[in-house]
This record gives sequence, C-alpha cells and structure tokens, in this order.
Amino acid sequence: MTNDGAGKVTVANETGANDQTMPNHGAPRSIAELKAVAQPPEVRGRRNAEHWTASLYLRRISPYLTWLLLKTSISANGVTGLMILTGWATAAALLIPGIAGAALALVLGQLQMLVDCCDGEVARWRRTSSPAGVFLDKVGHYTTEALIPIALGIRAAGYPFEAPADFLWTTLGLLLALVIVLNKALNDMVHVARANAGLEKLADRKGESEPSQALVARLRRAARFVPFHRLYHSVELTMLVFVFAVVGLFVGGVLADRILLGALVPLSLLALVGHFVAIMASKRVRS
Repeated sequence: MTNDGAGKVTVANETGANDQTMPNHGAPRSIAELKAVAQPPEVRGRRNAEHWTASLYLRRISPYLTWLLLKTSISANGVTGLMILTGWATAAALLIPGIAGAALALVLGQLQMLVDCCDGEVARWRRTSSPAGVFLDKVGHYTTEALIPIALGIRAAGYPFEAPADFLWTTLGLLLALVIVLNKALNDMVHVARANAGLEKLADRKGESEPSQALVARLRRAARFVPFHRLYHSVELTMLVFVFAVVGLFVGGVLADRILLGALVPLSLLALVGHFVAIMASKRVRS
C-alpha cells in the first residue's frame, strides 16, 4: 500500500511480494498456513509500505478473501486489476450528489485497500512476481488518487454547471489532482535517481528518510502532530469527503464540498514543498 509517506516501494503487487521461483498452484490447507506464507514478519513490519488501515484491521480480513481468490485461476496481477477498477469506482461514486455518493466512496475506498492487501498475498503464496505487478500497482494508486480530487471538484461545482463561476471548482479539483500526483511521484523519483546513480535500494526502515539538517528534521517531527500531509491518500480523502458530506446535511452539500476543496488545495501545496525539502535534506539523495 502506499502513503506518501505510505507508498509502496519495491516488488510486484506489494513490497517484497515474493521471489522468482516456481509457482505454487496448491491451495493452502488452513488460514494459519496462508498467513505464515502471505504475511511474514518482514511484510507486517514494514515502515512505509503498510497503510494504517492494513495494520489496524485489513490484514486480519485479507487472508479470508485471499483464500477465496486462491481457489480461482486469477493471477496476482489480475487481483491488482480488480484493485484498480475498485479505485476508479471509488472516484466515480463521488459523482453521486450528497451523502449517498460519499458513503459509497468511503466503503469502496476501504474495499480497494483490502484487495490491495490480497494481490501481494496471492503473489507470495504462488511465488510469482514481475515488474508488471509493480507497474500495475502504481497505475492503480496514481490514477485513483488523481481521480478522487477531480470528482471532488465536480461535486463542489454542483449540478448543472454554470460558466464561468463553477469552473473555478473544477479547476481547483484538477490542481489538487496534479499536486497529489507530483507528491506521490517524488518518492518514485528518489528511487529512480538512486538507481541511475548506481546506489543500492533504500531499506524500508526508520531513519532512512530522516532529514540530516537539524532545522528540517525538527519541522518534520513537528508535522507529525498535525499530519495534514497524510490527507491525500485515497482512504483519507474519502473519509474527509464523507465527514464533510455529513456537515453538508446542515450547511448544504455543495458549500461543504467547497470548504473542503478550498482547504485541501493550499495544504497540498505546503505538503508538496515540505516533502521536496525533506527529501533534499535527507541522505536518500546523497551518494
């Protein structure tokens, strides 16, 4: 899973999903056996690749869905394809006005993360991996987290559109989508830069991303008390939209969506600048 800081970083369908060996086509004999293979300590203990919902409850549910998936012929990449479609459906649900669309998006956002857990578990059990799995996973998260703010912009504009005033909100939605994608891309740029410089892959452990400059490090630690930079993952975005949809029952749905979008755009720009500074001040881009 990703989260910027929560982004996936390496192998197919999830970080460290599996190794390149002969596939295991047999079904697990028990959930315990499946967990031992599909959820090893090095997976559960990753600092960046696990979203907090996975640690909280999704990893407890996912083996049961993975068990069902392993009884079919679907591949790990096929499961990732389901994750992508679920993410797109999450954004599409926000086009339903009012709290109904927000509630559906909230449920679909959680479902996307659940399926996202399962693709790596299927891959680890069957011992199949490929660069295509990494690529598809990135496609799923990048597109979902770009489509959600675009849909939020359409919600904030209301129906039907009135030009030119309502185009302000669709433009802000597009701007938010662009900033979120850039913020996610910064993490991938670090890995590309290190690979091109011939440096080893970053380990997924605490301290690797800690800024080396004292002032930047203090500001980064202070940001943990007000972690607005974590609001741009699909899970947090759908939660916020739902909360503001509830507020919209009292103040008007369109007004609530506009307040949310108006707050998210400047905060996202601040998060982008802070992320860039933190990377440049860390040892991740030092040879």
